[in-house]
This record gives sequence, structure tokens and C-alpha cells, in this order.
Amino acid sequence: MTTVNKVTMSDKQFTTLAKVIYDRSGIHFPEAKKYILESRLSHRLKEIEIEDFDQYIAYLTMGPYQIDEFQEMFNRITINETSFFRNDSQLDVFEKQILPELLEARTSTKRLRIWSAACSTGEEPFTLAMQLHRTLGVRLADWNIEILGTDISEKALQTAQSGRYTSYAIRTTPALIKDRYFKEDGRHFVLSDTIRSMVNFEVHNLKDRLAAKRHGTWDVIFCRNVLIYFDDEMKKGVLAMFNNQLAKDGTLFIGHSERIKDLTTDFQQMPIPQGFCYQKTAA
Repeated sequence: MTTVNKVTMSDKQFTTLAKVIYDRSGIHFPEAKKYILESRLSHRLKEIEIEDFDQYIAYLTMGPYQIDEFQEMFNRITINETSFFRNDSQLDVFEKQILPELLEARTSTKRLRIWSAACSTGEEPFTLAMQLHRTLGVRLADWNIEILGTDISEKALQTAQSGRYTSYAIRTTPALIKDRYFKEDGRHFVLSDTIRSMVNFEVHNLKDRLAAKRHGTWDVIFCRNVLIYFDDEMKKGVLAMFNNQLAKDGTLFIGHSERIKDLTTDFQQMPIPQGFCYQKTAA
């Protein structure tokens, strides 16, 4: 077996590449994580026959394939760690406490809008769709339910749109849910057309505030385990965007390890154990 020699990255090259990544995606790579970029991109340089990271940075920023290559690079330097019904205690809060209150408040319009930001391969928005499907039951036909899943990675969204997942993706899915909404197809589990039709997907960079504004107001925003990849400036910008796009009585869900109290006064945490959810601060 032929081994591929790793292409080394200088401190200067790391600083330049980290800035490119930050400017385009908002993801912050501190110096301590230089090895991640070096190890994950070294093989990519060999694939496209580029000798060093100076040439790669030029290819990434000035060449005719820079947009496509940024997507390829992004897929390699990020970890899309997700699954259906991930952090089920938080999802229980959404389904059993937040959702009933919103449905009651929206009885007159029968319209509910949910944004799953940075949804990766789609497990989260599809999970929310399943929860709405079993909550509303036959009443679903009377409602206008909009669920949007967005991510910066086109490759991740292609998986989401296919509705085909491995057993690893459904490892945290209750058996009754799996039997109801999936069917086995060889080594894959295929999501039902009913649930797939409830969710739309779109490429979106969380740095793009104008694109978010065009979608209008959301009743619920999920952005879980995403803020941890941003520095404080980027976090504040994203939170300000969510504040602008969230309904007055809407709810923001973040990851269980994320804290925003010291970053913004726009949101106040709801006193719900295991909820990790926030509402807009009263004016």
C-alpha cells in the first residue's frame, strides 16, 4: 500500500487559511486546532495535485473553482455529528410544552413556521416534522406547516433531500417511530414521503443576514451545537439575526452545552428544565 506523505502547514499559511474560513463561514479555528486543518486537507492537496498550502489558498480564493472547492474543503474540516431525536429530553420540551402553546396561539391563522439552522444532513428538521405529524394527526391537513432546514454544506443537504440514512443516523430513534416513518432498503433506512414533504432545504450561510431576512418571521428556531464553532463576535451577529427573525412569542432552542447570557440581552432563558430554550426579552 502506498502511503501519502502529509503536506505540512506553516503558521503563516494557517493564519491565512483560518481567515478565509472565518470570512466565508464565521467558523473560528484557533491556533490550537491547526493540526485539524493540516491533517484533513493534506490528502485533498494530493488529490488535486497541489504541492503546498500557499498554492491551495490561491486555488481556494482566486481560481475558477473556488466556490466548489470551498464546499469540498468545508465538508472535510467540519464534523456533521447528528442523529434523529438527538437530545430527546429537549425535544420532549418542544413537543409537550412549547408546541401545544404555539398551536393554541396560532389557532386563528393555522400557520406555523420552524427554522432548523445549520441542520447538516436533515435529521433535526425531519425529527420536528415527525413530532408535528403525530401531535396534529388528522388536523395536520388544516394547517400550513413550514419547516425549513438550512446548512452551508450542499453535500450535507443532498443527503437530507434524498431521505436515505444509515442505521447510525437513527440510533437514537424510538422503535415505534422507526417502524412508523422508515422502511428498510438494504443497508439504508428510507424516510416516508409524508415526512419528507413537510421539510424544505436551502443552502444558507449564517453570516448572510439578508438571506435570513427574506424568509420573514419564524415561530421556532433551532440552532443546536452550532454556536460553539463561532467566536463571540460571530455569535452576537447570529443571535441578533435570530432576534430579528423570531416572532414575539417564538422560541429559540440552542445546544445543551451552549450559553448566551453574556453575549446578548435580546433573549431570556425559559425556566424549563432540560429545555435550553429562550424567548425574546420583553421590550
